[in-house]
Amino acid sequence: MFTIYSPVSMDLFSVGGPKNGAAVDGIVQAVDIGTGQMFFEWHSLDHVGLAESYWEPSKDRRGDFDYFHINSIDIDHDSTLLVSAKGTSAVYKIDPVSGEVIWRLGGKKSDFKMGEGTRFAYQHDARRLSDGTITIFDNAAWNAGEHSRGLVLELDEDEMTVSLVREYPHPYGQIAESQGNMQTLPKGNVFIGWGSEPLFSEFGSNGELLFDARFPPKVESYRAFRFPWTGQPSDDPAMVAGRGSDNKVTIYASWNGATEVATWEVLAGPGPERLKPVGSVPRHGFETTITVSSAERYVGVQAKDSSGRVLGTSRATKPI
Repeated sequence: MFTIYSPVSMDLFSVGGPKNGAAVDGIVQAVDIGTGQMFFEWHSLDHVGLAESYWEPSKDRRGDFDYFHINSIDIDHDSTLLVSAKGTSAVYKIDPVSGEVIWRLGGKKSDFKMGEGTRFAYQHDARRLSDGTITIFDNAAWNAGEHSRGLVLELDEDEMTVSLVREYPHPYGQIAESQGNMQTLPKGNVFIGWGSEPLFSEFGSNGELLFDARFPPKVESYRAFRFPWTGQPSDDPAMVAGRGSDNKVTIYASWNGATEVATWEVLAGPGPERLKPVGSVPRHGFETTITVSSAERYVGVQAKDSSGRVLGTSRATKPI
């Protein structure tokens, strides 16, 4: 599924712009990866009017009128599409056969009665969960007195009403003017990327802030996710060794990016190809300090996982 921004020359006089202006068409394309064949295409200009936008075009034709600004696509349980549009502050449910808009959630022409606390603005990342609720990252940007937040909304598609299930604002009142997302985790927690704000956070299901980290200043992340991850560096483990008195050898072992190292085993011998184990210690932090007693000329280390499997071996070296 692709999101596409395509400027189209058109008369914008009806929305306060120039007659010889250009509007940005928000396009959805579905492509078969195996064949490269496109089997579905949808254009916002065919189904969503310019007047639905909360933005205004430039009167002097500087820049195209990005009235829709598509920013996420999700496949709903009934195989329809959920499309989020920042410019209209609305989520659209779209028939993938006819392309018709089935309903609008939010925005100027919402088909739902929005319950208390459910209004969102300039949102991103609308997703349908397995329990039928919808999650949205509500930027709330440029709304005085409001803060960005993660939202969980319950839709009654018979009565056409929306109620607030949960919300996850940042305790320090962050406002993300752009970007951002909300990921639900298996045990009920949520993970939020704050887009233009250099933050990413994890909350408990009750809204308690469990984890909060920050990128360097001015660093932005369109979306942030938490997943199980295994790091297996392509280089060898690093090691520095120094010899002290009484044949004591101190070794500093590390392997930048490796996530499965449980223990470091020290090897020693008369030559680089003739090393044997002389001791092991649990991994401790990024760099593990190991002291062994050995009069051998060369030493090295092996990184092992919790089952004892060798993950990597350093180059043999002479202690300094």
